[in-house]
Amino acid sequence: MITKDVDSKLIITKFAMHGYNVHPSAVEALKSVSQSSLDGVIAEVCKHANGSFIITARDVLPFLKYRKEKKPEPVHPEKVKPDIRVIKDITGNSCCEGSVSDFVSYFNSRYEKLSGTLRSRINPVPIASLRKLRADKVEVAGIISDIRETMNGNIMIRLEDKTGYINVIASGKLKEVATELLGDEVIGVSGSLKGRNLIADRIVFPDIPANGKRVNWGFSVAFISDTHFGSNAFTEDAWNRFVSWLNFEIGDEKSQQLAESVKYIVIAGDIVDGIGIYPGQDRDLAIADIHQQYEEAAYQLDKLPKRIKIILSPGNHDAVRQAEPQPCLMKEHASLFSNNVKHVGNPALVDVRGVKILIYHGRSLDDLITKIPRLSYERPAEAMEELLKRRHLSPFYGNRSPIAPEKEDYLVIDEIPDVLHSGHVHTYESSFYRGVFLVNSSCWQSQTEFQKKMNLCPVPGIVAVYNGDSVSKLKFC
Repeated sequence: MITKDVDSKLIITKFAMHGYNVHPSAVEALKSVSQSSLDGVIAEVCKHANGSFIITARDVLPFLKYRKEKKPEPVHPEKVKPDIRVIKDITGNSCCEGSVSDFVSYFNSRYEKLSGTLRSRINPVPIASLRKLRADKVEVAGIISDIRETMNGNIMIRLEDKTGYINVIASGKLKEVATELLGDEVIGVSGSLKGRNLIADRIVFPDIPANGKRVNWGFSVAFISDTHFGSNAFTEDAWNRFVSWLNFEIGDEKSQQLAESVKYIVIAGDIVDGIGIYPGQDRDLAIADIHQQYEEAAYQLDKLPKRIKIILSPGNHDAVRQAEPQPCLMKEHASLFSNNVKHVGNPALVDVRGVKILIYHGRSLDDLITKIPRLSYERPAEAMEELLKRRHLSPFYGNRSPIAPEKEDYLVIDEIPDVLHSGHVHTYESSFYRGVFLVNSSCWQSQTEFQKKMNLCPVPGIVAVYNGDSVSKLKFC
């Protein structure tokens, strides 16, 4: 007979393995679950925890009720569950017109989502209520409307919520954190009131919790980006080697086993080189017609084996609106591709056999790298970490990355992905952040004349193959 204390420790230990703390009320609720079902139940609870750092009975009880009431459905052979499911995507849902009310709705959505996430870490009070409080320490959550350096060298942050605003003063070691803050992001602050200012002793980001242990999915995904079909700098030889590898035409036995494990390819934008994207682009084009560029893209992707499903997301060079979030390719262009190509928007959160992959082309990486001195184009995964830390794919509004004021902010990272995949900067790097696999794919385009002028040095022809447990870095250039 297992004692009650052992049951409690077992539950606590299993949640810790997923990177979560658990409240005693949740432990009590889970004691009714059989030990054989406990792993599956805990995994599902963590999957739907929405970033909470502490699992409470409120997270557990609705799931247990649903599990108890759920009736098994008869299995019909014709009802096959799709292996690719789009969880979040602007395609077909855009409704903004650029009005003042659209902007108000957009920023309210951003604030509500991210301040809600912060409430799992701090206990913020409305800013308008601060003057009525007599507490030594207070906590607030708000959206940054201004950042500037004061005359005595401190950083002043103007923080707003729906009730008002307050000036936050960051000094000492906290200045290093404050200097990396971006306009329009949502943060939490704890500190002491001094007159009309809040003297910060801690700045809290929404951030993500640890995302559990790595487990082999039983299949692999190849991550690529920035194919730039239609460019005269397209690395055709490297692309053909990649195609030949997936078709088992090159490579040793071990390499071919890896190729055989690839069931999906995810492409993070800039499928074609586009038209009129930058000054003098016409001199860098091998195909000067946008429709013909997509015909070429469809032809090249059709060389890939049909056993592999392709998830295709656009970027800033593609023929969709420039403002993010971007819908998937228009039917005129999407219809050119084979049936094994799944078209999604940018960004898009997709579920592939239970694996959550967040695809984002990565245009906002320009904003982060130019704003935060320690970041660089050579190490793009470090900039991607900042996106997860801020729980937003483009936290800096109105800079290089144009953002459409949708009524909902689709760029907030609501659900924690297993993979965050980007491109855009034409440099490869992969890493892990709190259990999330980060991969910034390289490109399939050598240096153009325009890139030479901008001192951009691409690193083409590198592919990451990931199976949930291990990463293989393959070079085809």
